[in-house]
Amino acid sequence: MTVSSSLSLPHFRSSFLYSPLKSFSPSPSSRNILIQPKHTFYPRIRALELDQNTVIAITVGVLSVAVGIGIPVFYETQIDNAAKRDNTQPCFPCNGSGAQKCRFCLGSGNVTVELGGTETEVSRCINCDGAGSLTCTTCQGSGIQPRYLDRREFKDDD
Repeated sequence: MTVSSSLSLPHFRSSFLYSPLKSFSPSPSSRNILIQPKHTFYPRIRALELDQNTVIAITVGVLSVAVGIGIPVFYETQIDNAAKRDNTQPCFPCNGSGAQKCRFCLGSGNVTVELGGTETEVSRCINCDGAGSLTCTTCQGSGIQPRYLDRREFKDDD
């Protein structure tokens, strides 16, 4: 059985390195020579390979973020602009009068109750106290249609 005097190392190949690894065995004459380091090679940087689906996914993601930011900004500017304008629109339920007709007496102030047969009883309306109308609950009697957020009553329950 013979033993080979030279050991051979496998050559490693990588697409990131410029040259394969080489074995180094110092010779007796090179021991006294100052060894200078060779240039260090860094891994190659490859360009990204993007397919069509990746490009579409990135585009959709960027557009989604833009829309998610743009819509609230748009609504905020619209609310600010609306707050600067005067509100002169008449109230819808009361037609700008500030009062609504009573729904029990239908504006007459009296309620007629049929007791049976031909007998009826007329009494003063307990809802409007005989006035025939009530203060409009939408505009609180002002006659001007409130803006959407002005109609809401925010309560702090803390």
